[in-house]
Amino acid sequence: MKSFICIGIILILMGAAHASEERLAVAVPIANIRSGPGTRYDILWKVEQYYPVLILERSGSWCLFRDFEGDKGWISKSLLGKIHSVISKKENCNVRTGPGTQFQVAFIIEKGIPFRVLQHKANWIHVQHADGDKGWIHESLVW
Repeated sequence: MKSFICIGIILILMGAAHASEERLAVAVPIANIRSGPGTRYDILWKVEQYYPVLILERSGSWCLFRDFEGDKGWISKSLLGKIHSVISKKENCNVRTGPGTQFQVAFIIEKGIPFRVLQHKANWIHVQHADGDKGWIHESLVW
């Protein structure tokens, strides 16, 4: 009986740890990614609006995250929002005028371009960039 209870507690704790990971996105035009939880830490890189992050840990008003490439950094929680977003994970991705390869290519993007998700249709995602450009991208090309 004790082992059954211990296994149950372990499973609950594992589920709680996994549930703490939350996907958010940058809600401001440009955000600094820092080496630690505060403005006194070095800026590692900058990201643009709609950049999606997976929150791993919180320290006060700061969040440690992992991005689509597995890189980790800290960002102020005030710069994040619950925005459904994706980011291109491959080079030279076609963004089309409609949800399918039969539609024209509206523009081509490089790896690491974030978008707000507007809607889904089958395996296609209608997206909008922070500059207002819209189009459809196949879900296999984004994180």
